[in-house]
Amino acid sequence: MPVFIHFEDIKPLKINRKSIKHFIKIVFDKEKTIYGSINLIFCSDKYLLDLNRKYLSHNYFTDILTFNYTENKSICGDLFISIERVTENAKIYSVSFADELYRVIIHGLLHLIGYDDNNPSKKRFMKAKEDDYLSLFFAKPPAD
Repeated sequence: MPVFIHFEDIKPLKINRKSIKHFIKIVFDKEKTIYGSINLIFCSDKYLLDLNRKYLSHNYFTDILTFNYTENKSICGDLFISIERVTENAKIYSVSFADELYRVIIHGLLHLIGYDDNNPSKKRFMKAKEDDYLSLFFAKPPAD
């Protein structure tokens, strides 16, 4: 499964690429999905706000935008992630940057797989899935 990591308008982060790729594989395997190519694009608030305005006509900051290119059941897509929002949300929720980053990645992956959070019930369901995957992954981190 190709997972590509890009940085737009920010300095490259020191992140464990192997760990992120392993984590994404766990989520797709547990969801019993066929996966194709995933792009993680880390960027600034401004970059993501511009995308949010251009493609969704939303004029507010967000932590992630997911663009789904899935065809023939092979999950493919781009996850644009604002590092500024992840950092801020980690402080607000009193969690580590890594925990919040992985939660946001899970959230985007779940959208690619077909889950939605457009009402309170679906939002709670997705949050529970995020919590389950976080506890599964961080209980058994991969060896580097």
